[in-house]
Amino acid sequence: MARSHLTLAALATSAVPGLTVVGSGPLGLGATGDFDSALLRTAAGDEVVVRVPTSQRAETEQARELIALAALTDGIRSRLPFTVPLVLGQTPAGDTRAVVSSYLAGFQVSADSLPAGDGVATSIGGSIAALHSLPGSFVGDVGLSAQSAEESRAEASSVVDRAMATRLLPAAVGTRWTDAIGDDALWQFNPTVVNGTVSAESFVIADHEVGQIVVGMIGWSGLRLSDPAHDLHWLSGAGEAADSVFAAYTAASSRAPDSRIRVRAMLYAELELARWLLHGKDVHDQSIVEDAVSLLDGLVEHVLGDVMHPLSQQTGPVLSVDDVETLLERTPRAGLASRRDGASSGTGMETDSYDRSELENVVEGRGHGDDESFGHDETATGPIDIPSDHPRSGDDVDGTTPEQGDGSNRPSLSDDERARRTRASSRETVEFDPVAWAVDRIRAADEDTSSQTDTSGPPR
Repeated sequence: MARSHLTLAALATSAVPGLTVVGSGPLGLGATGDFDSALLRTAAGDEVVVRVPTSQRAETEQARELIALAALTDGIRSRLPFTVPLVLGQTPAGDTRAVVSSYLAGFQVSADSLPAGDGVATSIGGSIAALHSLPGSFVGDVGLSAQSAEESRAEASSVVDRAMATRLLPAAVGTRWTDAIGDDALWQFNPTVVNGTVSAESFVIADHEVGQIVVGMIGWSGLRLSDPAHDLHWLSGAGEAADSVFAAYTAASSRAPDSRIRVRAMLYAELELARWLLHGKDVHDQSIVEDAVSLLDGLVEHVLGDVMHPLSQQTGPVLSVDDVETLLERTPRAGLASRRDGASSGTGMETDSYDRSELENVVEGRGHGDDESFGHDETATGPIDIPSDHPRSGDDVDGTTPEQGDGSNRPSLSDDERARRTRASSRETVEFDPVAWAVDRIRAADEDTSSQTDTSGPPR
């Protein structure tokens, strides 16, 4: 049963000494079952977020994010052109934890709603480039993973092998992927700091005097050192805007040119379909398996038609549906793809975290943006209710059940309100050390994963 606003507000006041809650509202783009969450207004005029995981998967994600946010020190954050949430406190909530963090005001937009050209697309490209330019040493200092180019290749190979072993992978898809895995030139890159879980909804956008720009990024559970293409795979669903994002990313990048990064990004996007198939197999859910098979069939029909541009050769921009022709029959390689020497036998990837809409974007090539129609996401975070006489700390305003999730869709800020938030975000927060607790929870989750699998469906 979902926790009420009253319960969440009480947990927040316990997590952050001195915090007084005067209003509450739902947070998110919809119910996913991953977190109980709420947006709270404080007596100081600030807005904070409280989140409580509702599954083992969500708890592990939250634990990893706590470590990542602790690693993003003030010095590291100062190198980024956007804001990262600040963790203000945490407290026990049954057998898990409630975490309170700062709220990043703004709105989010789906990949297929991004407009091409200068504007928010170029701001996103620049933001990703800034992230990838961070020094990698801080990642290892807190024990976050570092993945070499060869390890990235072995991980992708393992996913392909497992998918082929199901005997449900279309032959043309299997051939396309194994050709890419075997292309040495594709895997010549220098690992960078990556968010690891980027989607279009990771970016918090707000109005600015120069237009709509990225002001924040949420979702940091995948922070690590790895292939920068991981943070670009979502562009497969951004249509014409993908070119604008990528052009801005390339222009702002301080890294050595990587001519194959976009090809690897497309490969990673397509491998999400394989992961969805493997997830269905792992949890013994035939409906997920059938859905994955349908998506893979769609990949054959809509994406693999351009045989002149396979993943294993130098290619141009990611293809959209309009660029695709009918797939010519191809003879698959006999047997399963052989692992390269030293490749891991495990997947090295969690197969229980997906955005189902992104899978559809990969298949359908959706996402031709339109500047005139671009606006706030239709599903809004609900307003914070504040009565004229402020309630006691922890009092619930409306007693309703909060929506789940982390996304936000807030109105644009006035100059005065933006200045106030800037001042508020610079004040001292309650000091705490989440790393030890988070590491313990991750270790426990890793031990229990094989026997405790969340079947609530893919997160947003």
